[in-house]
Amino acid sequence: MTEGIQELKQLISFPKEVVIISHRNPDGDAVGSACGLALYLQKLHHNVKVIFPSEYTSKYNFIQGIRNSIVFDLDPNGARQAVDKAELIFCVDLNALDRIDKLGENVQFSKAKKVMIDHHLDPEPFVDVMISEVDASSTCELIFKVIDELGDRPKIDPIIGECLFTGIVSDTGSFKYATRSYTYEVAAILKEIGVDDYQLADRLFNQQKEKHLRLLGYCLANRLEVIKEYGVGIMWLSKADYMKFDIQRGDTEGIVNYILMIENVKVAALVLEQPTIVKISLRSKGDISVQDMVSKHFNGGGHKNAAGGSAYASLKDVLSKFRKILPEYLPKIDI
Repeated sequence: MTEGIQELKQLISFPKEVVIISHRNPDGDAVGSACGLALYLQKLHHNVKVIFPSEYTSKYNFIQGIRNSIVFDLDPNGARQAVDKAELIFCVDLNALDRIDKLGENVQFSKAKKVMIDHHLDPEPFVDVMISEVDASSTCELIFKVIDELGDRPKIDPIIGECLFTGIVSDTGSFKYATRSYTYEVAAILKEIGVDDYQLADRLFNQQKEKHLRLLGYCLANRLEVIKEYGVGIMWLSKADYMKFDIQRGDTEGIVNYILMIENVKVAALVLEQPTIVKISLRSKGDISVQDMVSKHFNGGGHKNAAGGSAYASLKDVLSKFRKILPEYLPKIDI
């Protein structure tokens, strides 16, 4: 039985004021795990509020209950009041308070019991109950496992299943990486209970705006650098590019993955120059840990093969630093 299940069982044994929080810039696993857990806890008669530090992209609007969530950036007072009122706080798909920015202090000093359900490396011990499994494909997979081990698998209906399938599909890149045999078992169970995986994939991947594809084309044609001697591909976008394409939250999602389609490329980097900060997203194949790269050099974290960080520096300096550290992590290839 997953460590912490018995403690969690006691905490949810009678109705409480519950808050569920996920990380800033929520992706499919963040929204799926938060909303899926919320729907389950509501079946146990808890009063549940979901909080995201920043806005989620519109493609997730189909997820049940997400429109009732509180976005801290839009309603900071409402978010803080919900945390202050909470008797039980879940932190899902996040392993450190800095992932929720300004809300972190409210969570840290809250008298509520705190539970972490997460699959990222190196979780910080700020909670009372930690359910952490780094081998899990996604937090949504782990939420399924937790509900199952609580003895409540029958409570996972198609709506909750759709939430959980969203996170699994998103974090595995449609089952291309970070999977284990249990991942497919969970997917099979969710499909069996009625999740329409075809419709879900269509909602997640076939609803792109025209400008997203034009931006992708621009990146491939004008912002792609391949460093063949190290098997690395880099793309970048400047502040001017952001203005030219009117780039909004979510518009760059998934672009970094196209770099890994290039023959012999093992590491991909997408570097984004934003108004006050430069962000870097890294992806890798095999045994190359981009998590080590960003944690040591770019104030970030994540997974072995998918991680992100940032720096208060110029775009030019971040690109230069990334190129400079490559020999530290990658053998030179004879070309």
